[in-house]
Parts: sequence; C-alpha cells; structure tokens
Amino acid sequence: MKINDGNWLIRKGLQVMQPVHVHSVQQQGNALLIYAAPKDVSQRAHQLDVGLFTVRLYAPRPGIIGVRMEHFQGGGSANPAFTLYADAGSVAQVAMDADTATLTSGTLSVTIPRSGPWALDFLHGSQRITGSGLRSGGQALEEASGKTHMFERLDLGVGENIYGLGERFTPFVRNGQVVDIWNQDGGTSSEQSYKNIPFYLSSRGYGVFVNTPRLVSFEVASEKVAKVQFSSEGEALEYFVIDGPEPKDVLDRYTQLTGRPALPPQWSFGLWLTTSFTTDYNEETVNHFIDGMAERGLPLHVFHFDCFWMKAFHWCDFEWDRESFPDPVGMLARLKARGLKICLWINPYIAQPSPLFKEGMDKGYLLRRPDGSVWQWDRWQPGQALVDFTNPAACDWYAGHLRRLIDMGVDCFKTDFGERVPTDVVYHDGSDPQGMHNYYAFAYNALVYRVLQDKLGETEAVLFARAATVGGQQFPVHWGGDCNSNYESMAESLRGGLSLGLSGFGFWSHDIGGFENTAPADVYKRWCAFGLLSSHSRLHGSKSYRVPWLFDDEAVDVLRHFTQWKCRLMPYLWDAAVQARDHGTPVMRPLLLEFADDLTTHTLDRQYMLGSQLLVAPVLRSDSEVDVYLPAGRWTHLFTGEVVEGGRWRHEQHSMLSLPLYVRPGSLLALGARDDRPDYDYCDGLELHLFELADGTATRVRVPDAQGNAALTMQIQCDGPCLRVYWQGPAAVLVLRGLHALQQALAGVRVEASAQGLRVHLPEGVQTLDLQLAQG
Repeated sequence: MKINDGNWLIRKGLQVMQPVHVHSVQQQGNALLIYAAPKDVSQRAHQLDVGLFTVRLYAPRPGIIGVRMEHFQGGGSANPAFTLYADAGSVAQVAMDADTATLTSGTLSVTIPRSGPWALDFLHGSQRITGSGLRSGGQALEEASGKTHMFERLDLGVGENIYGLGERFTPFVRNGQVVDIWNQDGGTSSEQSYKNIPFYLSSRGYGVFVNTPRLVSFEVASEKVAKVQFSSEGEALEYFVIDGPEPKDVLDRYTQLTGRPALPPQWSFGLWLTTSFTTDYNEETVNHFIDGMAERGLPLHVFHFDCFWMKAFHWCDFEWDRESFPDPVGMLARLKARGLKICLWINPYIAQPSPLFKEGMDKGYLLRRPDGSVWQWDRWQPGQALVDFTNPAACDWYAGHLRRLIDMGVDCFKTDFGERVPTDVVYHDGSDPQGMHNYYAFAYNALVYRVLQDKLGETEAVLFARAATVGGQQFPVHWGGDCNSNYESMAESLRGGLSLGLSGFGFWSHDIGGFENTAPADVYKRWCAFGLLSSHSRLHGSKSYRVPWLFDDEAVDVLRHFTQWKCRLMPYLWDAAVQARDHGTPVMRPLLLEFADDLTTHTLDRQYMLGSQLLVAPVLRSDSEVDVYLPAGRWTHLFTGEVVEGGRWRHEQHSMLSLPLYVRPGSLLALGARDDRPDYDYCDGLELHLFELADGTATRVRVPDAQGNAALTMQIQCDGPCLRVYWQGPAAVLVLRGLHALQQALAGVRVEASAQGLRVHLPEGVQTLDLQLAQG
C-alpha cells in the first residue's frame, strides 16, 4: 500500500506511527530484543499515552537474520504459516558496547544503537548492504476501516536492481514497479501472477524474504525511489535479510530456509504432448497423434489428457468420460506399452453436477461461508465449490481418488488452478482466509505430490503445477500459465520463468506454441527451440492441436532436431537438475547468476543460461534475426563449432534449425549417446567435450546417476601445451574441440580424429593422463 503523499505528507485517511527512538536493547540468548517508541521517551513524562514497537532480531540459519516488528501482540491465530527449516545448530553472536548492539550470523550482521534515533544497518563483513533508517518502518492505520498495516522500507544503493517476487511477466528488473503478492489467474500478459513469492533478490548480493502468506504489497523504488517498501495487514511484520555475497549464495540460503526443489524423474525432461484444451478427442484421436509422432521419427515421452477426459460440467470428479474413453484401463496399458508416461489434468474444484459435490457437501469437505452454506459460484464450472484442504478427512477423500487413478496407470497430474480462492469463507481448522488465499496452492500441490511419492516412490513424483507460493518449489514442475501465440508472449513467458528462477524455483516450463489461439508456423517453430531448451518441454494449447505437421513440414524437422538434442544433453541437464536440488540454483538461469560482475548481464531478459555452460537466446522475430550478448571469453556455437569473441553484442540470423546456442569458454560439456529418450544410462557411450580451456585454468564435470549421485567425475587442468586429465568412473570419450593432433602419442590410449576434434578414449577406473598438445 502507499503510505506517503509525495516526500513530505502522509496520505489522507491514514495515521502513521513509526519507531523513532530506541528505548532499550536487551540480549535474550542469541537474539536481541528492542523496544522503540514513536518519539523520544527518555523523559518519564513522555512515557505515558504512547505506543511501543517490539522488535526481535535473531538468526534462523547462518547468513540469515530475521527481523520481527510488532505493535500489539494479542492477535489471533497465525495459521496458515510457511514451514521454515531453521538450523538448530546455528548460533548467532551478540556483541554490545556502550553505544551499539550487534547480532552476527556468518558474514552477515545487523547493528542498532542502544538508545537514541532509530537505525537498523545490515552489513556483509564491514560493508553496509541495506538498512532501515529513521521514519522508515512502522504502522499505518486506515481511519475509515480501522485496519492496520505494518510496513518497512529498506534502502537501495545507486544502480542497485531488484529481481524476483515470483513469476512476473512485467519488466525483469522490478525497480519502479508496484507488486502485490496475491495469486490470480491473469494469464502472462498482465501484472498479475499465478506464483507470487514475497522474496526479492538484489544485484548487490543479498535477498529479502517477507514471512507471511497474506497479501504483501511491494513498492520497489516507486513510492520512495531509494527504498524497497513492503507492507502487510496486521499488527506484526517479519522479514529475513539473506546474505550472499553472490546471487547463487542467496538462493542457496533462501531454499535452505524455505525448502529445496525436489529432483524430478529423468523421464519428465522429455517431450510432453497434450490433447489441448477445448478440442474434440477420444482414444482414436490420441492414437492418431501418437502414431503420427512415431511415423515421423519424433521422440515422445509423456502424453497428457487435458480437461475433457472427464465429462463436461463434472470437473473434478476423477471419472473418465466413458463415451470418449470406454476402456480407460486398457487404453492406459496400451499407451504405457509404447513407452509413454501418462499425465492427467485435475483441479481442486468440484462442480455441482458432479456426484462428488453432494458427498463433499454432506461430509463437510467443501469450503463454507460464515453462514454455514457451501461457497459456490458459476465461474469455470457450474455451482463450483472448493475442497477444504485444512480438513484431514477431505484430504484423505481427495487423495483416495488420485490413488485410484494411479492404480489405473497414471504417472503424474497437472495440478491446474489454485489461484481463484475466496476470502469470505470459513476453514475447517480456523485458518485465516486472507492467508489461505495464497497458501491454498501450497496445500493443494503438497497433497497431490505426496500421494505420488507414496504410490510411486520419491524419485518418481512430479507435478505440472500452475499456482504456487513460498515452499512450492519443493513440488516441481511449474509451468507459466496461459500465454498468447506470438513472439511478444514468448518474451513475456521467458521473463516470467527467469523471475521465478530467482524466487527459488529450480524447474519451469511453458506452453510451446502459446496457449491462446493458434500460432503462425514461424512462431511455433521458434517456440519449439525455446521449449526444448527449457528445463521441461510441453506441447499444449487451446482450441487447436499442437502436433507439428498441422503447421508445416519444416515444423516436424524442427521439433525432431531440438528434441533429439535435448535427449543428448541430458547428462548435462541432469547435473543442472541435481544442482537445483542441492543448492536451489535454477536450471534456467538469468545471466546475472553466472556473470554477476558483468554489469551488462544485470538487465538481460531475452537470453539465459541453461545450466552453467550453455547460453541460449530464443529468436523472437519473424525475420529470423536476433541480438545476443556474450560475456568475455571465446564462445563456441554448439551446432556449428564456430568460435567467437565475447564481451560484446552480436547481431545474428538463424535458420529454423538453429538459434544462438553458445558453449561457455572453459566448459567440459557432457553429451549422451541417445537422442530418442531422456532416461537412459548417461555413462554408456558418454562424450565429454572440452571447449576453449585457457592456460592456467581448470574445469570439471560431474555426471550423476539416476538418484543424483556422481557416477563419473573429471577434472582437466591446462598448463600451456599440457592438459592434465583426472577422471573417476566408467570409460568415456574426451573430445578436444578444434584440435586434430597431439604432439606426443599416448601409450595404451586410443586416439582418433573427427570433424569435431580429437577423440581420446579413456578407460574405466581412476586415471590421470597428461596430453601434450600440438602447436599451432
């Protein structure tokens, strides 16, 4: 919310109280307890008829400092609340001298004066990174409604950029924007978002997480242009400052606190094909699509049945429409015999015509209004009600239907919706309806994900989810929602995905070809390249099918080309997925995550890093032209082998079978032997391609097994004409790109030349090998 009217005045209708004077600072174990007043209360006469703020500073984990500012403490239930994973062994250090109190956690510290004017300063080491000065935070009272809001304003430095706050399709840099953390079904072409996360990342190497599922309003360098202001209704506000100093370090600590992304199964990285929304389909149509893909040599790995696998007006009753699918169990068995995984669309709503509506109503499984009636409306489905996921019996009821479908042969669910959640309702456990609006998506996806874990095993669970809040990253995968079928929507979708990645989510997808309407053939083909160079890849849309031959013959070649390349890249992508699981680093990364010292990367939102070694710039123009920025170094185009100098912009033109796809200098890129499926033994026939390793530098690679443990590791050190190679694991082929001769023969090691470079066949085991390179 906006507090001020310009720089000097308060908005009409508001009364504002702010901490001005520090009355006392006390040490409580490993925390600091501060009492601050809205005026100087050092004299006893001033200590009457005055409010008081209670502020607690503490450290839930190393490198994270929490601030909880309260006015009245006698409020109601805190439910729902985000689950935070504090480190019981994390001990903050408290130091107090005559003038200042300091709490230190790792390399992050916060200082506050022991008396006098209010000032809260956060430091990384000795460098101040942000803080809250005099008349920054406080409470705002709305005179008309009597509602109170707590707010804080943290400082921004010159040139400092803010990112994140969930999957947002507005400009990538948040500065100048007003962002409400409130889940809404707004498509990808508006300021609304399906996935709102009250966490932002600063280009100065720290993050801030506001710990409430209720509406949080952010004014990012807008109301106060040198501040990030955030506010939420109530009498308390809690936030965490999260240390870096690198952006990756911030995401590592944030996901330690709120939950790591799970590791999706390998098969989920393959190509998904759907029946599309509002199209006519039955088993014959499904088989026609799958046969068509096979006849054209198009690898296909997951088939998804969208809404109309159930009867119209019955969503969601979990029953197959027997007119279109008379033998669902037999059909699923036949599809799975062809090597396909099966996904079904679901949502958390129950339409009134569904037999489940009366059952849910009678048993108290549906959300109710304060008068006791079931909450209903006619949007989306007639007489639609919502399942109350705070009711354990309702959860068991909903989960039982999912288990029955899994027993039929279903492998995963597309958990659609979860944003249209009313606030004029009463929850079974008494949870705050305002907080449940955003939190509902977490409860919904957590339930479905845990059913899949229980039935199929932890390593096989995967969703295709749309809505999310804090902690939702633990239940991948998420997709971008309803986008248009044009280049502008490709670009806005990419901005959303990069923003979500900077909000703690490791895996992300989008509707290849766009959802609304039908894309022109060129847009579809360019989107295929973008989609297959994303963490997860799905062909989906509305009103028309998304199989490539309906666009043109070249679309078939484009889809085949990029699907095959993604399968070959799986050893590399799988390691990037393990990094997401272990450290919270997204598979699709804004360049600033890898090149934080290069200021040009801080605003780039039309290109990204896929893992740490591949730079991708989707073509977003009908004339096939594209501008791409390459950071410093010698970059190699993956398809052509062309080596170009970075540290500059390039203007390029690409055929439909290409795009700017550059390998980072010094990379050791793992390529698999199969181009028809994503789940295989990555070490069988593995090739490790070395690109432009500079003298005096080293590079390394890890190829994980199916559980994410290292199956092969290799490190290469370059010392002038000598490469020292150390590897542990199965036999592999090392490809020295662009090199066609060695100065010295290698005893017992087979070496052969190829168009790509010298191929060195490395035996199994733990080995060290010195390669003497030819000159020139």
